[in-house]
Amino acid sequence: MAALRSYETLDGANPRAWVMTIARNKAIDHHRSAARRPWPKGEDLPDVPAPARAERDPELWAAVAELPDRQREAVGLRFAADLRYREIAGAMDTSEEAARRSVHEGLKKLRETVAKEER
Repeated sequence: MAALRSYETLDGANPRAWVMTIARNKAIDHHRSAARRPWPKGEDLPDVPAPARAERDPELWAAVAELPDRQREAVGLRFAADLRYREIAGAMDTSEEAARRSVHEGLKKLRETVAKEER
């Protein structure tokens, strides 16, 4: 709905990155608002379904969750959303080089984590 409301702002250069940016911002807004809502003591948090990829390799996606924000976002957009670096840059409002660097650094940390766990 937000994308339809702001359709007038689409410049046509990269519609996929434009929609992904809107979706990313909506997800951030949702999590921020959920974090502000108090939960009554003694009640469990609601069940949130895990993403399909997390079910396939939960240890790997748990390690992704431990990455710094920019790296986690870049790795998620690259491998979960299957975006190109140009699209990741548009979604993250950064340069393509910075997007590549964030993915590279995130993968480097993930490799280090996996190597430590295998020892």
